Amino acid sequence: MIMQKIFLVISFILMLKMSTKAQENNNNYFAVQTKINNGIIEGNYDTKTGLQLYFGIPFAKPPVGPLRWKAPQPLDNWNGVKQTKKFGPRPVQSIVFGDMNSRSDGLSEDCLYLNVWTPAKRGTKDLPVLVYFYGGGFVAGDASEPRYDGASLAEKGIVVVTANYRLNIFGFLALPELSAESPYKASGNYGFLDQVAALQWVHKNIAAFGGNPNHVTIAGESAGSISVSELMASPLSKNLFNAAIGESGAGIKPTLAPVPLAEAEKTGSDFAKKAGFPTLAELRKLSTKDVYEIYKASGRFGFPAVIDDYFLKSSLPETFESKQQAMVPLLAGWNSAEIPGTAFMQGLPYTEENFIKKVKQFYPKDYAAILKLWPHSNEKEIERSATDLASDGFIVYATWKWIDLQANNSSQMVYRYLFSRMLPPLVDKNTTTGLAGGTSKKDSNTPEMPKAIGAPHASEIEYALGNIESNKNFEWIEDDYKVSKTMENYFANFIISYNPNGEGLPNWPAIKPGDKNPDVMDINVESKSIKATDNEQFKFLDDFFNGK
Repeated sequence: MIMQKIFLVISFILMLKMSTKAQENNNNYFAVQTKINNGIIEGNYDTKTGLQLYFGIPFAKPPVGPLRWKAPQPLDNWNGVKQTKKFGPRPVQSIVFGDMNSRSDGLSEDCLYLNVWTPAKRGTKDLPVLVYFYGGGFVAGDASEPRYDGASLAEKGIVVVTANYRLNIFGFLALPELSAESPYKASGNYGFLDQVAALQWVHKNIAAFGGNPNHVTIAGESAGSISVSELMASPLSKNLFNAAIGESGAGIKPTLAPVPLAEAEKTGSDFAKKAGFPTLAELRKLSTKDVYEIYKASGRFGFPAVIDDYFLKSSLPETFESKQQAMVPLLAGWNSAEIPGTAFMQGLPYTEENFIKKVKQFYPKDYAAILKLWPHSNEKEIERSATDLASDGFIVYATWKWIDLQANNSSQMVYRYLFSRMLPPLVDKNTTTGLAGGTSKKDSNTPEMPKAIGAPHASEIEYALGNIESNKNFEWIEDDYKVSKTMENYFANFIISYNPNGEGLPNWPAIKPGDKNPDVMDINVESKSIKATDNEQFKFLDDFFNGK
């Protein structure tokens, strides 16, 4: 009898779980329509969240055929109702990073689509807007990735937009012939021009979703953060948004900084000649498959951004120092261990002798200054210093420089963070984490990753956007949800009021111009404002990377 009751209880629980699962599998939508600039679109109203969802909205003509390697062109109007209920295709790309998980409708050169999550109800207007650009080194990425999902922030009263932009050879190839045919006499930067087109679309259309075109925050991580810094510097975009968020990245040497047009054109010409298609006409005739395979066979990691006198007039430091950038509030920062110290040590053990050897190798003329500024008296200090030096050269210095430039060359509020929450253990013990974010399957040849001493590159995205449940790779615990709630609320407050502070959050002071020990919000289980102690290190790197 007891066993029968236990069985009945278990059966009832299983039935509840099956019922819940069935409800999760069956959507809670009904169709909704809205009129935008080019015509009527139809999305879904989610009765569970109260959000309206519009996925796969075109914002420019497909950049195919004769429009391959051209600036995005305005859309033609359409008759009838355009269905926007599923994500559009993502840009053509290889599987480069292990942390990417797409929901898009395949890959295509026809990829210029964006997505909108809005909490607007009848009569709602003037909601704050977030436009988020994905990372991926400008060679991979997708606006449909679950970690960028806009629902959580939308439930806080924000209209969220994610947008695709062209990548790798399709988004950044520069050639003399391309420059000659262009009305602005330059080439490359097509991915950035796609981002500008997306912002122009938002400016014209976001009111139809309850958003305020004069209350737009742009944000992104890694290449997305670099994009935000470039958009702040560009005369084409600097008046299309009102605030900016950057997560680990800025387009400043040594991190994917733009190069002069002549250099970019030579890089493109050399590539085309080596590939056996030296003319633009020949390249444009190639199929998507052929262009993709030629690019992949080259082994290139993308093509550089360009100082083209159109999208970019000068380098970012020159633009900011001459106060020609977007004068908007900025919230930016980086993670506490963007890349492991083994990247600096190149596999050598953390001994003082090995550390000094590597410092002399990487900084032959300046090693004495490095050894003075970066502690190395024991293994723990060496691991921390090696991690910091690797991370600085990878992405941290550039992010610091961007923050410093805006703080000292504008009257706007600037907020700096350090994300310190270490990732929890992996669910699948047969997988391993990558050097700079992501996971991959282990095999007998997979090297053992060093034990993390901080938060790796890209690990903050799910926390910041309220999407840690979307990542099934890690054993999330209550503390992770606590960190996510804190970080997402800081971001939401900044998007809403241009100030991250709010009820129930530790106070986050803005940076004071010229402050040698600025305030930094250390985001972790117990988040708190701390005083930065790395100013002398960054000033040294500032001189080093600028040849002083």
